[in-house]
Amino acid sequence: MKVSVDSDHCRGHGVCVALCPEVFTLNDDGYAEVRTPEVPADFAGAVLVAVSACPEHAITAS
Repeated sequence: MKVSVDSDHCRGHGVCVALCPEVFTLNDDGYAEVRTPEVPADFAGAVLVAVSACPEHAITAS
């Protein structure tokens, strides 16, 4: 699975980081970034939860 954060839509709520800190982090400006675009299988479920929980719908996974 691949995951990405649309920096134009992210507002830095941090929900994704709270749900899956192994894949997401906040940059120095407080916006979400992906630590690794190729998600390890162990974290796929948490990433999908983060996708659906993002208040700005800024995360996509495929």
